[in-house]
Amino acid sequence: MSTDSPEATTAPIQFRDDVTVDLIKHSASDSDVLWAARVSTAGEGSLDELSKDPVRSKGLINFLMRDRHGSPFEHNSMTFFINAPIFVFREFMRHRVGWSYNEESGRYRELQPVFYVPGQDRKLVQQGRPGKYEFVHGTPEQHKATVAAMEESYAQSYAAYQAMLADGVAREVARATLPVGLFSSMYATCNARSLMHFLGLRTQHELARTPSFPQREIEMVGERMEAAWAELMPLTYAAFNANGRVAP
Repeated sequence: MSTDSPEATTAPIQFRDDVTVDLIKHSASDSDVLWAARVSTAGEGSLDELSKDPVRSKGLINFLMRDRHGSPFEHNSMTFFINAPIFVFREFMRHRVGWSYNEESGRYRELQPVFYVPGQDRKLVQQGRPGKYEFVHGTPEQHKATVAAMEESYAQSYAAYQAMLADGVAREVARATLPVGLFSSMYATCNARSLMHFLGLRTQHELARTPSFPQREIEMVGERMEAAWAELMPLTYAAFNANGRVAP
């Protein structure tokens, strides 16, 4: 056995029905949209937008959104810390344009026993055929059975993971026993345009021109990101909603 073999540690299993989303760094404001757009006609004069009240130009922001002039919405940046089940990240990382990711590594650290279980308000039952279905609330008995089955499975898989680590098996091999309900952490950096595209697909909203049917858990992440972005760029956010929540 090599001297640098991982050693298992004992940690209590935790079960969560929520997610964590924290905006940790940003350079994003409505004025970023304006100077980027006005360079087309004002050249160096567009720098004046840095000192002006962007509310005076909310009509321009709405025009850009409505007519889908998208590039001015890219000159900003938001970095989020996200803690969520692995299955959320696998859907999340399908969004590639305008996104950067760094995720916790199961090769380099021992993965902690924090697992997802659905909350009482999570709809459990799918009705209808593929492409035309809806989710409805299950019975209390279904919820109880679902949580019990998940918790038992998680406990068994994490015990197997710990046993392999204790036997000197490398983390990158032992992690194969762990399920996608395990929580992971990542940093995700985007701009307003890429975030709007994400929100258009991963959240449901009454103002959406095209309905979307996201998995609830990724929608939970999207809702928290949306709330943070709305405070940073209120005029852009209002234009996004006013124009059907379609990314420009």
